[in-house]
Amino acid sequence: MKLSEFKFDLPQSLIALHPSDRGESRLMVVHRKTGEIEHKTFADVINYFDDGDVMAINDTKVFPARLYGQKEKTGAKIEVFLLRELNREMRLWDVLVDPARKIRVGNKLYFGDSDLVAEVIDNTTSRGRTIRFLYDGDNDAFMKLVDELGETPLPPEIISRRKVESADRERFQTIFAEHVGAVAAPTAGMHFTKAIMKRLEIKGVSFAPVTLHVGLGTFRTVDVEDLTKHKTDSENYRITQSTAEVVNKAIDGKKRICAVGTTSLRAIESSVSASGHLKPVEGWTDKFVFPPYDFKIANALLSNFQLPESILLMAACAFGGFDLVMKAYDIAIKEKYKFFTYGDAMLII
Repeated sequence: MKLSEFKFDLPQSLIALHPSDRGESRLMVVHRKTGEIEHKTFADVINYFDDGDVMAINDTKVFPARLYGQKEKTGAKIEVFLLRELNREMRLWDVLVDPARKIRVGNKLYFGDSDLVAEVIDNTTSRGRTIRFLYDGDNDAFMKLVDELGETPLPPEIISRRKVESADRERFQTIFAEHVGAVAAPTAGMHFTKAIMKRLEIKGVSFAPVTLHVGLGTFRTVDVEDLTKHKTDSENYRITQSTAEVVNKAIDGKKRICAVGTTSLRAIESSVSASGHLKPVEGWTDKFVFPPYDFKIANALLSNFQLPESILLMAACAFGGFDLVMKAYDIAIKEKYKFFTYGDAMLII
């Protein structure tokens, strides 16, 4: 398929700048077989799952990856966005910097009241750098300092229109976030409350945690018309033996297996055995899901409404069928559903 096929006009007013209360966003339910589209609230999600069904949730935890500091000597203000840890012992990180033209190899960067110092040691892309933090404490102390100095990494589509608020620290996170490593939230999971999860469990629904540390590549602009030529950034992920067992039991019982978010979808579809079962794994995935795609594990998908031409929209279209999902998006715009990170949800079954 072509990139331009995923283009549509999205009014800026429909990009949510603040979230609804957890569990209270709108939910569009799309039935693949019949094409029926229902309008619900998120709490109604429990009505679509029964005993033995499984929800694969991404338990990655977002850390405050956006740091503001100064350049040595000149004191020029700089922004450093932590992308991924390269070497824990040496405190090497891949980062994006702004303004890039002023940050060169050899420069020292200061954060806070010089609580944290970093040295630029390599250029990676036009805005990318490799930096080494000059810090003597252990990793827990280092990450605590990053947590104190960093800002919640809301996407540009939001921070270009409002400032990051203290409430974002808690809200830009799922309630089941556990393993630190993401620079963007697995947004579909942010709708769940403890009460909704408990009601699902009472019905016999199991939650199968996977960990995929969401990177900025998930949101990177696709710049090729031929989608077969697009390469996504690799993201670290892990599927435990216990999660694989829960999912495989549901597969064998012909139960519903719902990927909560396209990141969970990508994780479980990245580790499939020859028999069509989920395999435990720890590694990296650069899987890019776009139509047509033959899904092996998931038979339901919960996702937010995504931006035009995004790989997240492409994954949803691959799952629900291009024509049906694009029709649903057209209806969502007419019905004024909210889009993107803090927006409303769609369940495709």
